Amino acid sequence: MKKNIPLTLIFIVVFIDLLGFGLLIPILPTFASRELKVDETAVGIALALYSFFQFIFNPLLGALSDRIGRRKIILVTLLLNAIGYIIFAYTNTYFLLLLSRVVGGIGGSSIGVAQAYIADVTTKEDRSKGMGLIGVAFGLGFVFGPVLGGILSGFGYEVVGLVSAAFSLLACIFSYFFLPESLKEENRSQEKRKLFFSFSTVKIVFKNSSVAIVILLFFIITFSVANIYGTFPLLGYQAYGFSDLQIGYLFGIIGIAGAIVQGGLVGRLSKKFQDRILITFGAFFVMIGLGLLPYGGNFLGLAIIGIVLSLGTGILQPTILSLLSKVTKENEQGMVLGINQSFAAFARMLGPLWGGISFEYLGYEIPFLTGAFFTLIIFLFGIFYLAKYVPESTRR
Repeated sequence: MKKNIPLTLIFIVVFIDLLGFGLLIPILPTFASRELKVDETAVGIALALYSFFQFIFNPLLGALSDRIGRRKIILVTLLLNAIGYIIFAYTNTYFLLLLSRVVGGIGGSSIGVAQAYIADVTTKEDRSKGMGLIGVAFGLGFVFGPVLGGILSGFGYEVVGLVSAAFSLLACIFSYFFLPESLKEENRSQEKRKLFFSFSTVKIVFKNSSVAIVILLFFIITFSVANIYGTFPLLGYQAYGFSDLQIGYLFGIIGIAGAIVQGGLVGRLSKKFQDRILITFGAFFVMIGLGLLPYGGNFLGLAIIGIVLSLGTGILQPTILSLLSKVTKENEQGMVLGINQSFAAFARMLGPLWGGISFEYLGYEIPFLTGAFFTLIIFLFGIFYLAKYVPESTRR
């Protein structure tokens, strides 16, 4: 029981922080469209800017955490998150919205550090289950956050921003008093690596072909899902006339499904099936979910398809992250996971940009179909090539 305490603590920290993040999920696109009077492309830019700064700062924080430890990084980023939410609370211009996304993007660049924290305190056998906790935190944050955000939006968008900030401050206080450092002194890197994203750092990481392939797989799945970050709320708002609360309910249902999969199912599946099998099936469910979302027809249809999508992402994300940590050296976990999150952030930047532009100019179905097409690539790669190029994927 004692060995699970650090995992429980990092789960609580990530969950509280993501609860605040989840509050903004259903309302940010509609807020920008309704209150700031900007178009879908501008919404995509605002979402992409957040991910662009994660792209820049993820490797910095990951590599820095390999040298000075995980705890300090987590504390600082939680404070930055709170500042970003406070700026959003008082946003009345598009510029302030962009500023809030910049600050929030820097603060949100600690997920790789949290993943490295989990790698520090778990064995390789339990790594999938541990990484699944991040997914559970996301899932639960997306269960309660969007629903609460939809409810609070009735009292004003300022209230949503301030409550989000309060959750991040609560997570910071909790971390300060209860979260121990996970990285032992003897495991800390002594190398003076370049901290910002650089092609030389990527070249070092990509010398391991297995690492390179797994990072590329995570990039593709992240891009595929990121196409709908801003467009899914807009689909509900414009095509079906859903309120912020109804959109929040949809995200909540999807979050519950994801939490169930990553909290209980993926740990059991990882003990019975090879990573290659799980990645293949996960890609199949994501492909089906993304492909059918624009044709849901009504609230119930969208909810059912969203659950199928969550089943796929709930299997894929922790399995790929676990596989990545297995093919990475112990003293490079922070750097590699940071690079991976940087590429993922780049995918989350490209996804909303393409999603917003294609939604506005090519039709509301295109962002979803784009994601389905790229997920098909992962599905086929999992069947025919993954075992050959990443042998570790055939191990449980």
